[in-house]
Amino acid sequence: MKREIGPNQMKIDALPARASMAAGQMVLGNIDYDERATMRAWEDFLADAPKCARDAVQPSHVRSLIHDSWYRSVTGGINAQGIEAPLSSDRDEIEYLTRSNAELLAAARRSFDSLGQLLQGTGAMLVLADSDGVLIDAIGDKKTLHDGMDIHLGIGGKWNEDAVGTNGIGTALWTGEPTFVHAAEHFCAGIKSWTCAGAPIRDPLDGKIIGVVDLSGYSPIFRPHNTALVAATARQIEKALAEQQQEQRTRLLEAFISSAPSYRRKDGLVIVDHRGRAIFCNNVPNGDTTDMMDGPMEPGRGRWLMNLPASGSDADLAKALPAHLRSCHVTPLKLDGDLRGAALVFPSMPAVSSAMTVSREVNKHLQTAAEMIVGESEKLLAAVDVASRVARSNGVTSLLIEGETGVGKELFARLVHAGSRRTENDPFIAMNCGAITKELFGSELFGHVAGAFTGASREGKPGIFEMANGGVLSLDEIGELPLEIQPFLLRVLEERVVHRIGDSRGRPVDVRLVASTNRDLKQEVAAGRFRSDLYYRIGAVSIQVPALRERGDDILLLIEHFNRRIAALAGNEPLEFSNDAFDALLAYRWPGNVRELKNLVERLHILARGSTIELQDLPGEINAACNNAAIHSDHPAAMLEAPVCTFEDAERQAIKNALAAESGNLSKVAVRLGISRPTLYRKLGQYGIRRGFL
Repeated sequence: MKREIGPNQMKIDALPARASMAAGQMVLGNIDYDERATMRAWEDFLADAPKCARDAVQPSHVRSLIHDSWYRSVTGGINAQGIEAPLSSDRDEIEYLTRSNAELLAAARRSFDSLGQLLQGTGAMLVLADSDGVLIDAIGDKKTLHDGMDIHLGIGGKWNEDAVGTNGIGTALWTGEPTFVHAAEHFCAGIKSWTCAGAPIRDPLDGKIIGVVDLSGYSPIFRPHNTALVAATARQIEKALAEQQQEQRTRLLEAFISSAPSYRRKDGLVIVDHRGRAIFCNNVPNGDTTDMMDGPMEPGRGRWLMNLPASGSDADLAKALPAHLRSCHVTPLKLDGDLRGAALVFPSMPAVSSAMTVSREVNKHLQTAAEMIVGESEKLLAAVDVASRVARSNGVTSLLIEGETGVGKELFARLVHAGSRRTENDPFIAMNCGAITKELFGSELFGHVAGAFTGASREGKPGIFEMANGGVLSLDEIGELPLEIQPFLLRVLEERVVHRIGDSRGRPVDVRLVASTNRDLKQEVAAGRFRSDLYYRIGAVSIQVPALRERGDDILLLIEHFNRRIAALAGNEPLEFSNDAFDALLAYRWPGNVRELKNLVERLHILARGSTIELQDLPGEINAACNNAAIHSDHPAAMLEAPVCTFEDAERQAIKNALAAESGNLSKVAVRLGISRPTLYRKLGQYGIRRGFL
């Protein structure tokens, strides 16, 4: 039966005659490769790409890495009938390409020179591509180099996945790992006669991918160790880059010493390279260099701080400094007549003055945040005091805030942030663990690299730990955190390093964690729903935010606060409350706490018929609480004087007397009466007795 060929398909025999492939099976490392089966899988994929993307991959036919890349290729609009990569032959563009990648080319020269002669007659070629997948150098077998130009596998050819779909260079750039793509595994039909193995090259200073080294040729050159060869070559190039950077660092330091004789050892110093990255730091507070980009492997070093202007003049350099660095003195550093870096000097005396200013600013922010927490009750003020001391301490990196829903736990988290701030831009990131699906927790917390899983962002995504770097991360309802995620959170808190999903590279983070919960985490630990080691890690310092019913006259202060604020926003006069209304509000239990009280005041401003709130203007549940309190006297002495008539009356009065004697402590009441707590609860319900009347 003849197979139907879609508009985006080609038969195997449609390939050029010189590029025909063997039809048998071979072993690619640990993968059994069947070329005909792979071609059929490719054709089936093109015939119904959405269905194939959903279906599980047949391991014997197509590797998942290739399947995922095919899907990116077809959704990216790559023409499967393509026979070549885009090519730029403009001399000016090639010259610019060479100049902008001079460091990478210089670092690769030694490896390419030694391998170039060895590849002659092997049918293989070795190419070097930049971070966009554009080829900047190629060596190897002359015939293969010549044939490679038929598909634009030469200098100026663009081989990222966005340009030509699945291939060794582009897929290695995407995954960030050494990768091989063999024959029919390529997405475009015109390059299915080739095999290639690519390995990314990372900048030793900041770990970013700056290029790819790739071994390519017709499919018969494939060997399982091709990938190991290019990976080893990439490591050699990275080593040469590190040596170049160390040499440049030494020369820039020497240039600074010769140009800045007035520099003192107590002064802060940062040397940046020609890309504006810090390559040397000394006596500089961490806050002066940490709010720009991803963290380096050691504090301060590798962070991008500024763009160096082309002119290199003192005036242009000063203008290029970001706002938080403009207190420093900047000096251009030239090597061989070209601007190759700059020195940022922070004089020691102004630095002390700046630290005092920062301290005053922090205290002001801390006071402002504390004033947002309205109340004068002893329990509340004790909680505010603990939060303030944690905020001012550099030794406490995590805090647990416990309290019922609606008590204002986030205000305490913001209080800690206000007292922890070192710069105006220190972030405050909040996440409600109860609002995240179980499947997304890892990605939201730790981030992911491009293509880490189905549905992952194409560019990768930082997690909230990275977003909160240098500031405070507030995790509300931490008791909802899935048990399987908890060890990873503990690891980040212990090591202060985040690993994105799909990435082996660690990213240092400086984050203060504020966790909050309305659950009893000790009970959750006992029930096996929360790890004890994580609980003791986040709960080394804890704050119990009191419920509104435990704060006495704070209710009146909060009513006045919300009343005035809501009235001011609406441009109206504050409402007045009658004594009966105040008594009812004080008697109410407030199960929704401060949030419920605020919502009530907003509702009264909208629905009140006059400017004075009477008892009948309040919701029914508050009136009911007031009426119930009126039935039972508010004073213990009155209860003791109540007459006893029947056995039930005597039992009711005995419970009231015990409640009065034990100040409402139900455990002690049950012991005093000689009954269990469940029985006491049943009796309280039976006789309509409330503990809150005391």
